[in-house]
Amino acid sequence: MPRWLIQFPGSQGRDDFRIDDDLNLTFSGDWAVFTDQHGPSYALPAGLGVIIERVDVPLDPVHQEPAPQKD
Repeated sequence: MPRWLIQFPGSQGRDDFRIDDDLNLTFSGDWAVFTDQHGPSYALPAGLGVIIERVDVPLDPVHQEPAPQKD
């Protein structure tokens, strides 16, 4: 399931938040729209300058590649 972290620019005085619902992200014009099977749930205008990051928890950590080691 996708998980999303929404980060607002510091000058806006808003708290960052994480969306843990099973939502899909689409873009419509100048809007980022989060939807589920019932329709739109959240919408953010591009003019806010937010950063949207997908922060899923891996389903199977056994098959992840290890981080490269420095020589």
